Amino acid sequence: MLQVNGPNQLVIGDRNRSATVILGCIAVESGSEAQAQSWLRQQLPRHSRVNLRPLEERDGRLVAKVSLLKAGSEADLADGLVTAGLAKSIPCT
Repeated sequence: MLQVNGPNQLVIGDRNRSATVILGCIAVESGSEAQAQSWLRQQLPRHSRVNLRPLEERDGRLVAKVSLLKAGSEADLADGLVTAGLAKSIPCT
């Protein structure tokens, strides 16, 4: 994980490559964008390890389910935003 670029957008890197990834299956609530971005930054310190489950490609960006890899658990970031009340769940395509 390199950086959080928006309320549902991450820059993920793997050695010498980087890609923009959009969190799939959620829609960030209107007016909660800054809070959602802040929440993601708290959950994802730079160089955090994440697991990507690709869903589709949209406008040259990967849309994926993203889970934070921690010792003993995989916390899904989209579910965390929904639980925090900053986003709503939408059907995955």
